[in-house]
Amino acid sequence: MDDLSRLIARDDIRQLAYRYALAIDSRDIDALLELFVDDVQVGRNAFGHPALRKSFESQLRDVGITILFVGNHIIEVQDDDHATGVVYCKNETQLGQNWIHQAIQYRDTYERRSGRWLFVRRRHLLWYGSEVGANPLALEPAEWPKSQTGRGTIPDSWDTWQAFWKT
Repeated sequence: MDDLSRLIARDDIRQLAYRYALAIDSRDIDALLELFVDDVQVGRNAFGHPALRKSFESQLRDVGITILFVGNHIIEVQDDDHATGVVYCKNETQLGQNWIHQAIQYRDTYERRSGRWLFVRRRHLLWYGSEVGANPLALEPAEWPKSQTGRGTIPDSWDTWQAFWKT
């Protein structure tokens, strides 16, 4: 693999991690599934996008708002179609009436299929999760740009967010 191809591969893989965060936060399950190989293993005995959809829908219904912020991303490209990576992520999550901060590390396996880099496997490792003192969801609306503080309009303004919670 030449240097330019390696740089393009790394950029495509970084976009994969960013798209994952956006799809999770907006509850765009269809977009989330498109980031994984079609024969993805889910748990020990399940495979494919239908099993992955069921898993994500179950996990994401247990929490409210999520805000995933992707940080460090180390990517090791093995060849034209295979790579691994380590992604650092800070997360804020609504858990009932509580607001939780988490530090996460993902250990990823990527594969390029039909010219697109996809997740083969994504291991979620947790450093910590800790409740924050003040729940930002209890704030009055910010009505930005009128006020810099208060509750904003995301995620409620995403169509995918609304559709996820209607089902």
